[in-house]
Amino acid sequence: MTAMDTLSPPLPLLAHGAALPADCREAAAVLNRGCACRSVDHEALRHALEGGNGGRGNVSHADLLATRPHLFSDTTVFVGEAHLQRMADLVAAVERVVALPAYRARVLAWAPASARHTPRAASVFFGYDFHLGAAGPQLIEINTNAGGGLLAAYLLKAQRACCVPVADMMPAPDAVDALEAAFLAMFREEWRLARGAAPLTRIAIVDEAPQAQYLAPEFELFRELFETAGIAALIADPSEFSFDGERLSCRGQAVDLVYNRLTDFALDAPSSAALRAAYLADAVVLTPHPQAHALYADKRNLVALTDAAWLTEIGVDAATRELLLGTIPRTEEVLPETADTFWATRKQWFFKPAAGFGSKAAYRGEKLTRRVFEEIARGGYIAQALVLPSERRLLVDGVEQDLKLDLRNYVYRGVVQLVSARLYQGQTTNFRTPGGGFASVFSVPCRGEGEDRT
Repeated sequence: MTAMDTLSPPLPLLAHGAALPADCREAAAVLNRGCACRSVDHEALRHALEGGNGGRGNVSHADLLATRPHLFSDTTVFVGEAHLQRMADLVAAVERVVALPAYRARVLAWAPASARHTPRAASVFFGYDFHLGAAGPQLIEINTNAGGGLLAAYLLKAQRACCVPVADMMPAPDAVDALEAAFLAMFREEWRLARGAAPLTRIAIVDEAPQAQYLAPEFELFRELFETAGIAALIADPSEFSFDGERLSCRGQAVDLVYNRLTDFALDAPSSAALRAAYLADAVVLTPHPQAHALYADKRNLVALTDAAWLTEIGVDAATRELLLGTIPRTEEVLPETADTFWATRKQWFFKPAAGFGSKAAYRGEKLTRRVFEEIARGGYIAQALVLPSERRLLVDGVEQDLKLDLRNYVYRGVVQLVSARLYQGQTTNFRTPGGGFASVFSVPCRGEGEDRT
């Protein structure tokens, strides 16, 4: 019996042998509605988590499923290669604009003081999050400490084809294995950018109360990845660091590079004082760093990136402007003087704090109370034109359900390394939905001649 034989049968749409459309976007939509197979081989996932990178086995597959039952979805998400290319093109377009002095001057004007320090490192694991709307991929936000990349890579290694149409879309095994090497090379490149040929001896992975974080198992997986490559690694709370004016240390050990998973993006918290001082003194390579967050992840930047007149004024070419305006929902800053207009049209908007993260204090307009909106109207919020997410149909305990999905592009220096999906119910991704969680993305090839790839 093969792995394909043991997985759940597809829904009738594919079971009846319906041919897939030639247009890859339409074909992906058909598969997302009609192929509800379970595609995750949990024995392969266990091996990836417990036996990868030398097999130290400090992350238990059984414990992970027991403590985080909705971390991984058992299904996959299908995305047309035209949509994948559109997202990659948008990432490249953002990079072109961020490089312009006029853009940097605008967004750094509202950035915290620590963000005006310019380090040499580029910052790892940018996350470009998209919904698939009626007009194609729409950028919802950019994050600069996007979690889940290594977990998503291991999940991709555990995928099995559940039916014949899917078998042809399976990623090549060597391409999946290459992700681990690419992630490691990314950290080595950060070190090279800052320190040249000097040896990289120790990496610290930092987050507030790291063992209490939902993605704490990923910290351990990164520690294993680094140590297997001959780089000492530790996991720490920011308060565990000290700086003597020359070297950053943690628990008495000198630290060369800090993999920063903090949501204290400006390093303003008292517990981050040693990290901040070492960063500003260029005594440690911090990645991602405050300037990266200011240039990419502050939600007010989306206002600039959708300001057509200003983009023209600063010299952004017509093709790049068209791509930005067609792929980023209209975004505006909420100000006291415009509050009445936003309240009247609130059902058209999604409201987010400018410096927010992880959907905290974010609200879909139609669900807003007047009391909450009055707080939003005081300032510090942006309003983004509402783009409903697409859906993935799957079987949960034998019952068909439609879960919402978003697509996260993991990016380094403008290049997409991996695309993963998150499945959920409710207003935002939450890792609390049965059947939901991280899901691998399969690229559906386009077979049409001369197809419009927007």
